[in-house]
Amino acid sequence: MMEFYSSSDTCQHTPANSEVAATTSRVSPWLSPLAYLLGRHCLLPLFFGEIRITGQKNIPTTGPVILAPTHRARWDALLVPYATADYRREQDLRFMVTIDECQGLQGWFVRRLGGFPVNSKHPSIRTLRHGVELLQQEKTLVIFPEGNIFRDGQVHQLKPGIARLALSAESSHSGLGVKIIPIGINYSQPYPNWGTDVSIEIGSPIKVSDYMNGCIKQDAKSITTDLAKALQQLSHQETKVTNHAFAEITNS
Repeated sequence: MMEFYSSSDTCQHTPANSEVAATTSRVSPWLSPLAYLLGRHCLLPLFFGEIRITGQKNIPTTGPVILAPTHRARWDALLVPYATADYRREQDLRFMVTIDECQGLQGWFVRRLGGFPVNSKHPSIRTLRHGVELLQQEKTLVIFPEGNIFRDGQVHQLKPGIARLALSAESSHSGLGVKIIPIGINYSQPYPNWGTDVSIEIGSPIKVSDYMNGCIKQDAKSITTDLAKALQQLSHQETKVTNHAFAEITNS
């Protein structure tokens, strides 16, 4: 899901192979606190059965962070802030969403909760630059590395953009300290409905500076591979990563 918001207060409908005009993000000073308050204390506890969260201490309380959850349902976008609010300020969360998610009523909310759009097939330099700027400001960037929702419980091939963005940010500022936090979201049924149980498992940080060896393509590949392995470990089924996923990462 999330990757959104345009500099004007509306998202324009654009062809699939182009990016939304100007990419910025903001958080509504009234809607964001209200939405998170209602979600945390009303909507999520009433809708779900048990919500179990583990590994919260793996979330850094300061510094630039990319939260990288698996994507299993649209509920994920509400559960990530719910699980991390005690360690990262909700108003600092910025979400990357697809262009389609920046339309209609959903888009209205998305744009005011810190989202900005990206063309996942052809991401623009403008989007990358904005993501780097957010990390330089020590914001929390939420990116679903699989790109789409997958309900089969397996970790599918990760998009390489998350690693490249993290490397670009780290190289732009000496000692920035970007960390990627893998998060496994697991529902008790593929299509969550009332009473569904959910577990959110937060893994150990991936320190981006440890991967900077001078070749961005190879460095990004190493981060992507390790992130996929971490997400696999945070998922509940024994076969989490599709057979071709690591092969495609290796050959990309």
